[in-house]
Amino acid sequence: MIVDQFGREIKIKKRPETREIAVTTIRDRWSGYPSQGLTPQGLTTILKNADAGDLYSQAELYEEMEEKDTHLFSQMQTRKNAVQGLEYEILPYSNSAEDTKIRDFITDVIAAITDFDDAQLDLLDAIGKGFALAEVMWDVQGKQAVISGLNWIHQKRALFYSDYEKGLWEKQYEMPRIITESEQVKGEEMPAFKLLYHRYKARSGYDTRAGILRTCAWMYLFKNYAIKDWVAFTEIFGMPMRLGKYDSSAGKEDKEALVSAIRSLGSDAAGIISKSTEIEFLEVAKYAGRDNTYEVLAEFCNKEMSKAILGQTATTEGTPGRLGADDAQDLVRHDLIKADEESLAKTYRSQFIRPLVGYNFGWDKPLPWFKFRFEAMEDLKDLSEVYKNLREINQPMSAEHVSERFKIPLPKKGETTLDPPAQKSTMTSAKDRHIIAKQTPFSPEQETVEGLVAAGMDRAARVMSGLQAPVKKLIARATSLEEIRDGLSALYDEMDRKEMEELLARSVYVAELYGRLSVRE
Repeated sequence: MIVDQFGREIKIKKRPETREIAVTTIRDRWSGYPSQGLTPQGLTTILKNADAGDLYSQAELYEEMEEKDTHLFSQMQTRKNAVQGLEYEILPYSNSAEDTKIRDFITDVIAAITDFDDAQLDLLDAIGKGFALAEVMWDVQGKQAVISGLNWIHQKRALFYSDYEKGLWEKQYEMPRIITESEQVKGEEMPAFKLLYHRYKARSGYDTRAGILRTCAWMYLFKNYAIKDWVAFTEIFGMPMRLGKYDSSAGKEDKEALVSAIRSLGSDAAGIISKSTEIEFLEVAKYAGRDNTYEVLAEFCNKEMSKAILGQTATTEGTPGRLGADDAQDLVRHDLIKADEESLAKTYRSQFIRPLVGYNFGWDKPLPWFKFRFEAMEDLKDLSEVYKNLREINQPMSAEHVSERFKIPLPKKGETTLDPPAQKSTMTSAKDRHIIAKQTPFSPEQETVEGLVAAGMDRAARVMSGLQAPVKKLIARATSLEEIRDGLSALYDEMDRKEMEELLARSVYVAELYGRLSVRE
């Protein structure tokens, strides 16, 4: 049994359907503009109709929301471009020759589709609207069935009725019917693997309610009210009020001329009046209040929409002190990008790659993998500190691993490598000093001196260890710096310094004696 992406049991034909079914017509360009005069009651009605399977008004509203709201449009573009800007690759199911051949075939088909990237952006429209549709355009070339293009289908042409007469929702498959020229009322059921249907599953529930724009619809409505009132407020209080004064002897024609002159001053900033009349401009904007409630409400709605779309608001208006714009991947929360690209890759594999492999190689063949190359940006400086610390404690690691982790290729044969920076000598013990001394080409006399120094340092280290023990105990039990200070004075008086003093005296004596001997020789 073979099922399609909607779970339908299907009978596979020898060749796919090559005719275009969802033909674009002039009616697709018509729109009812449902946001004009939109009220909370009107929005509720649009959403309820979509819940019942009729998405026409909701799809038009979503389209209009992105057209009218610049902030919403910008955020949606950023969310889509975060995935659109990623590179992708086709990986074979295994390293076998047959799986590699299948992978190469799929790669060639995608490379031949000139508008594949544009079609990908169309499918990412599901992020905002819950789902996206594209008609798969098949072409038979000899014995091969290939996909020549993906034609976008507007969401308003989708119906989610299983029985239009009874108004039943298709619960079994959640499969949309497409409004076509031949089926403009009930819609037409698309043949197997003829419809590419990409879902955006932001939360559990039906696809018609899953889009981000449905979440943003109420913020869009409230912001629309705020902007409309703000414009009306600006029109009234944004310019000074013109007050006309006329003489008591002025007639009707003089009054009408004065009114006409006042109105023309508001738009033309020019007019003529008689000497017996007067126009006074009253500044009222400064008395209108300092707190702009409309701006506060609009900004609040913008932030709420940014949270829904990008997952955060910190970078939606740019980062202070940055000259250039951040990358789209930095603006969108990384877990959202990963979810978006994995969802789209799953759609490609199950609805694009699967029929290509089935028609050309057999329906029992394993499918190649469609993978986006996305990795969250890391702070390489902090990461290098981690590797440096691991190296200092002698943690085993390979040069190949470090090269791959930091994306720095290993030097090839014949290439000039950079010399390591000069390191300061850290002689942590007398033993190390003695080893370094042996490795250095000293004269016999100097080697003798280095040996005496190493022996003296070893003995001094044992003596200092005994002297430091009571000091460490004092610091461990002290509760303040003052207590340590007073305790050190007492310890110094009680400290047995005889052995250290004797060692220093003998060292000075031996050094002087050896020096005199060297000079004499």
